[in-house]
Amino acid sequence: MTIQIDRIKRMEKILDESKDALKNLNEAIDNYMRLQPAIKELQCYYENGGWLDDFKSDEAGLLPKDLKRGVLSEDELYTFLEENDEIKAKIRL
Repeated sequence: MTIQIDRIKRMEKILDESKDALKNLNEAIDNYMRLQPAIKELQCYYENGGWLDDFKSDEAGLLPKDLKRGVLSEDELYTFLEENDEIKAKIRL
């Protein structure tokens, strides 16, 4: 009987943890899908010259020093867009 009770407790724990993970994943996917139009805008910014114009202005010292400029980091933005494409392929968007 103890083996059976231990098995049921283990399966119950797996079910609870899996339900929580599934709920979190579902919420994350919904949020990710909601952001896709904005991410597409970011991709167009990077690919269609807006990013390069802003990058050059920053390099020339024309932008305020206290301006948050992570988007102007070529590696960070490129890596993000690549990861986004990988995730989209994984979930087949």
